[in-house]
Amino acid sequence: MDLWLVWLIAAGVLAVAEIFTLTAALGILGVAAAVTAGTAALGLSPPLQLVVFTALAATSLLFVRPVAARHLLKPQTERFGTDALVGRSARVVSEVTGLGGRVRIGGEEWTARAYDETLVIPPGATVDVMEIDGATAVVYPRE
Repeated sequence: MDLWLVWLIAAGVLAVAEIFTLTAALGILGVAAAVTAGTAALGLSPPLQLVVFTALAATSLLFVRPVAARHLLKPQTERFGTDALVGRSARVVSEVTGLGGRVRIGGEEWTARAYDETLVIPPGATVDVMEIDGATAVVYPRE
């Protein structure tokens, strides 16, 4: 079996392993193996192939992996679902107390309860959504 084919198989195995682990390190090693397969196909001797693989892998792991890891650990910039409702304003439809009530958030009517259980918020008041607890908006009146 040709040595370039061995490098290509190793690159494929590393790429598949990267899909399952999502560490970025195995993907980088797979790319290094693929480039080394190219150099082997050009006729480079096996010791030089090993030098190419080692240099490319080490350089990539030192410089590319920290950048990739930083992007993977970046906090989510957009909120979806009920998380997107937190912080929005709402209009009270029916009196909201610590036990219950109804508010309209962006055209949808939600069950609600007051963040401070001692508050009674009258209909028509504007409130801020503090959190979503299940299907209930926990709200606090705007001042």
